[in-house]
Amino acid sequence: MAELMVRDGTWTFDGEVIRIVPGSERGVHKLRQYLGEFTVPLAAVAKIAYEPARKGGRLRLRLRDGADPLLQATGGSLPDDASPYQLAVDPGRVDVAEYFVDAVRQALTLEQIPDGPTDRYLLPGPPVPLTAAGVDGIATFDGERVHLEWRWNTSETKRQWGPRDFTLTGLEAVEWQAPSGLESGYLRFRLYGAAEQPAPDRDPNSLELWGFKKESGTTALLAAAVAVRLPHPSAGLPQARTAGTLAAAPATGARAALAPPAGNAPAGNTSVRNASGATASGAADDHDVLLRRLRELGELRRDGILTEEEFTATKAAVLARFHTAG
Repeated sequence: MAELMVRDGTWTFDGEVIRIVPGSERGVHKLRQYLGEFTVPLAAVAKIAYEPARKGGRLRLRLRDGADPLLQATGGSLPDDASPYQLAVDPGRVDVAEYFVDAVRQALTLEQIPDGPTDRYLLPGPPVPLTAAGVDGIATFDGERVHLEWRWNTSETKRQWGPRDFTLTGLEAVEWQAPSGLESGYLRFRLYGAAEQPAPDRDPNSLELWGFKKESGTTALLAAAVAVRLPHPSAGLPQARTAGTLAAAPATGARAALAPPAGNAPAGNTSVRNASGATASGAADDHDVLLRRLRELGELRRDGILTEEEFTATKAAVLARFHTAG
């Protein structure tokens, strides 16, 4: 038995599984707290390493590709402090961390665990039902169906669609992307046959994310809960299932993902996004986005979605971006 207990959390290894328990202190990322205690089977582990730093260091666990639905759904875009597979090591626990690494490595060698990809998920994923809030909407998942409800501040393009419902048989994949700079992140439900994906603020199959810890934690977990119930990526895409889904449910096919309902096409929207997501109208659009976010921040605080601390910090960041864009 090897155990490493630090302020950031506790990892325990019994020769077969690594038990991960997040810390309860304020600095621990919300996603890790929402995920809670879970176990990683040795068969899911590719590598483990201790990375020394000036004060203490970091324990880093790398899983085999395809083993974890959370990593699959988020595509490796989780921020370091949100990853449940990293642990900050206090200076006084360095020797214990190195012993922990040796114990896991020896077990991987003895059991001859390959470090290549898996053909099935080896972790169960988060339990359901789950509810996750984005900037412009709320998603719920009961294990069989995803439901999207829009907030008052959603774009007109999304509002024209009304509430959205997706069954697992109509979904090809679920994607989660953390925001970067002025670009929003998203929780996207990718439908069969939908080759083109609009920007998240216009995509009726997506929630827009700005990266608040409260929202990013729950949306990433919901993405993982959906992913684990979809066919594993290595299983391929049965053609019969694709054709049947599009024929039986055209509302969830390619046309539904790319165009609003008949008669409701938005007028006057000539902004075009390039490959990086920026609008063709340039800095003016950046200012519009930032001003909209400033207005909505107050509403998010009023509705209890943001704490006072999150509101103050995010407002300062938005204002800084505004001056940079100007």
